[in-house]
Amino acid sequence: MHKDNMDKFGKIIKTARKENNLTREQLAVKINITPRYLMSIENENKKPSYNVLFNLIRELGISTEMIFFPEERHVDTKVKLLIQLLYTCDERELKVITATTQALLENKKY
Repeated sequence: MHKDNMDKFGKIIKTARKENNLTREQLAVKINITPRYLMSIENENKKPSYNVLFNLIRELGISTEMIFFPEERHVDTKVKLLIQLLYTCDERELKVITATTQALLENKKY
């Protein structure tokens, strides 16, 4: 990965971690690395192993396009994140999400 992309990668990880309301320590525990290693990824351009990269992307719900094509503008990141999260749901959770979404949108004027 080019140095500029590694700078962006660290920022993407840090931003996603904060958006998920996770401390560095909490995320490190979830993906089985040390907080120091996570800090070096976020701030010191440390290249993570494939397994760490995979776990970061999954745990934080990061779009792979943001990681592998950071130079492109990604306008629908919230929608993509929501779709990725939906794929992790079981049938019961999908029913709850569907009912909740329908209730929220019932009073919306189009």
